[in-house]
Amino acid sequence: MRKIALIAFVLFAGLITSQAQVKVSPGIRGGLNLARLTNIDDNNVKSDYYVGGLVEIKFNKYFTLQPELTYSRQGSEGREYTINPDDYVSFRQVKYDLNYITAGAVAKFNFHGSGFHVLAGPSLDLKTDDNFGRYGYDPIDVDLAFVGGIGYTLPNGLTFEARFKQGLIDIYGYDDLNNYNDNNNYYYDNVILNQVFQFGISYTFKTK
Repeated sequence: MRKIALIAFVLFAGLITSQAQVKVSPGIRGGLNLARLTNIDDNNVKSDYYVGGLVEIKFNKYFTLQPELTYSRQGSEGREYTINPDDYVSFRQVKYDLNYITAGAVAKFNFHGSGFHVLAGPSLDLKTDDNFGRYGYDPIDVDLAFVGGIGYTLPNGLTFEARFKQGLIDIYGYDDLNNYNDNNNYYYDNVILNQVFQFGISYTFKTK
């Protein structure tokens, strides 16, 4: 009886293993960024792009883990105010560029094993460059973000996705508390966070 049970267990384990073989496929991704920064004057969306690579780790037809490395051009459009010597306040429309290399991973959940999926995951964003210096500002070099979205994958490996990316760290490193500079002058009371809508495509290469 024990031998029969052992044989049955081995056969069952082998069946489960054969059905749960992990498939790894590399790929590329890119698309449109519609980016903005929260709590800036006359805030408008800035359109730009993202491009990068991915590794699709498919555990079964329902669940996929996808590490990604992406170059993402972000920022915002807004209004810059200037106080002249005679106390006259002028302003101009400006475009803030804030660009990152993003290392992240999203978990994809497929409905009924079909091509339609929802996704979510974290990312670590490392700043590559910005143009804030011309306006007298200096953003910090790192951001953490959370990504969520939906998509559809065709049998040939082409995927269409829409995502929303929410930054979690103020771009100047402040924490929404009353902050004062060395002269004890109040200078900040609202966090400025990255927000990005992403619309794009990706393609995974077929591997044996």
